[in-house]
Order: sequence, then structure tokens, then C-alpha cells
Amino acid sequence: MTIAVETEAPTRLEGKHIAMVVCFFLGLGSLVSWSSMLTIGDYYYQLFPKYHPSRVLTLVYQPFALGTMAILAYNESKINTRKRNIFGYTLFFASTLLVLVLDFATSGKGGIGPFIGLCVLSACFGVADAHVQGGMLGDLSFMCPEFIQSFLGGLAASGALASGLRLLTKVSFEKTHNGLRKGATLFLAISTFFEFLCILLYAIVFAKLPIVKYYRSKAASEGSKTVSSDLAAAGIQTKSNQGDEDDAKQPERLSNKQLFFQNIDYASGLFLIYVLTLSIIPGFLYENTGTHGLGSWYSPVLVAMYNVWDLISRYIPLIKSLKLESRKGLMIAILSRFLFIPAFYFGAKYGDKGWMILLTSLLGASNGYLTVCVLTVAPKGYKGPEQNALGNLLVLCLLCGLFAGVALDWLWLIGNKGF
Repeated sequence: MTIAVETEAPTRLEGKHIAMVVCFFLGLGSLVSWSSMLTIGDYYYQLFPKYHPSRVLTLVYQPFALGTMAILAYNESKINTRKRNIFGYTLFFASTLLVLVLDFATSGKGGIGPFIGLCVLSACFGVADAHVQGGMLGDLSFMCPEFIQSFLGGLAASGALASGLRLLTKVSFEKTHNGLRKGATLFLAISTFFEFLCILLYAIVFAKLPIVKYYRSKAASEGSKTVSSDLAAAGIQTKSNQGDEDDAKQPERLSNKQLFFQNIDYASGLFLIYVLTLSIIPGFLYENTGTHGLGSWYSPVLVAMYNVWDLISRYIPLIKSLKLESRKGLMIAILSRFLFIPAFYFGAKYGDKGWMILLTSLLGASNGYLTVCVLTVAPKGYKGPEQNALGNLLVLCLLCGLFAGVALDWLWLIGNKGF
């Protein structure tokens, strides 16, 4: 069975800027709930001081994200991308709303029961993340690189937004009764709104943009079956033609195994980027950096600096002369980041807050810049179905890195004799 559609080249560039804005918000929505959970870590440390909430919630989140992503990546060519993404954003919306409900139902009290409830919802965030990040990056991989960059910019903006709001709510509510809880409630309410907005943007707006219809039609003409529902939602009818002759005309695509080994440097690069980042963020910054002169502001300020520079650096590759596209150059840059491990260890032990802020800023800047470079360069030269598959594989490697980084983060705790 093959899919034939009409592609409309004259409309190719219509709606590009609107699509980039939508991609930004879709990226924001794919991580804003989880970023909020991490950023209100000081509230959860007040409620659950003995359970290491920042580390435990992240450790629960990652296996579910990784396991779900592995299944989805293996079956990506058979999965309806539209249903996958809408399900992911809907699960994000429902889970964020339930975190709010849980807090109201328990009146902001700690204990093992509410903490287990948070862990369950953290697992739901992981499942939603795998649906959305893999689905969106796979979908955007056969469109223009600017869409991927905008989506990744939105991912980083979720952290920057959460950190900015955290500092604002800390100023506003710090001296009020239940100030931390009020700030956390505001965070979760805003996140819930953004998740609902993303459902509407993806389901109604994105699919109908001319440039998006063009790229999806092109992918369908190259054999992609994952875009048929999105094309139908945009009013483009696909024709299924049966027969061996039609199947013979369809160009063969590389297998997932072939794609992986052809891009093993990009895949291992993403793994290494996030192994390092998640071995430091967020647990080390909350539990192993001391207090210094900023008191309770210290950890939120460090996380905010990481998030701001992660966001800024994701726009640097838009300047072509500053974009690193050399495969060898990217690997050298990625490996050099491991110098952050001794730098953070000695910085936390002997340095003052200025050095830690500088190190955290550099960590965020290198994380965002290298992530965009890898994910925008890797899909070049492949057909639509292959680009979709490669996008899913790269996200799987990224999540493997996140999981390994979270596991290694516990070594800081054990090494510091805080466990």
C-alpha cells in the first residue's frame, strides 16, 4: 500500500514564522510542567525533607520516559503521529492538574502518602514526555531546521520561565504565611494553562499551516504513513493505491539499525551531553552546594542561571557562522564538557557563589548550543520517513543520557555522605 498526495510547492514558505511561534509554544508545553516540578523543589524539600524529592522524582520520571520512548521509537513507522502528540499533551495537562488537586486535597501536608502520589504523577510526566518529544522531533525532522530550533528553544524557555516565576514568587510570598505553597500553586496553575493551550495549538492550528501541509505531503509522497491523520485534519485527502507495482515504485528506506549506526556519533553525543548535565542538575545544585551568602535563594538562583543560558544558547546556531556542523568538532566539544565534573566538585567545596554561578551558566550555555547543533544537523540528507525515524532514535539516546545522568547524580550524594 502506498500513499499518494498532491504537494503544493508554491505555498511552501507560507506560514513559516507562525509555525516557528507555534513550535516554540509546543516545546514550552512539552517540558513546562516538569520544569515547574523541579523549580518548586524547595517547597517539596519543606514537605518531604527525608525523601530527597528532587532526586527521587527525577529518578522515577526517567525510567518511564525511557521505557515508553524505546517502545515508540521501535514502532515509530506504524504510529499515528497526530494521536501520539495529542495524547502526550493531554496527559501532561491531566497530570499537572492532578498535582494541583493532590496538594489541595492534602492541604499541603507531607508524609509518605502524598509523596507516593507525586511519584505516580511524575511517572505520568515521563510517559507524556516520551510521546511528545519523540513525536514532535520526529515530525519536525523532515521539515525545516528552524522548526526544530524553535521547538528546542521552547523546551529551554520552560525552564527559564519556571525559574523566573520562582524568583518572582519567592520575592512576593517569602514572608507570607505558606509562601512556598502559594508560589508552587501559582506555578502549577500556569503550567496547566500552557498544557491546555498546546493541545489546541497542535490539534487545530499547526496542521493547517501551508508550510506544514507542504512538508507533510512531501513526507507522505516519500512513503511516510505517520502523517496521514495530520494531513486529513488539514483537509488533504490521501489516496491508498494497492498493488505490487505501486509498492515497487516506493523508494526503500533505511532501517532503524542502519540509521543508528550511520549516526552513532550524533546519538552518542546527545547521550553524553545529558549524562553530564543531569548528573549535576538538579540534585547536586539543591543538596551539594551549601548556602553561602544567598541563603535559601542560592539554589533557585543557580537553577535560574542554568535555564537562562540554556535558552539563550539555543538561538546562537541561527547565526550560520556560529553554528558548529563538523561531526568531529561536535564530538570534541561534547567530550570537553566533562571537565565540568572536577570544576563543580572543587567549585562547591572551595569556591564562592560567583564561581558556582559562572560554572552553572557555562553548563547551561553548552547544553543548549550543542543540543540544537546535533538535532538540526543530523537529519540532513535523508528522506522523510528516515528523518522521522532518526528523530525518534536521537530522542531515545537523549533520554538514555538523562536516565544515566540522574543515576550518576546519586554519586554526589553518596560521596558527600548525605545518604
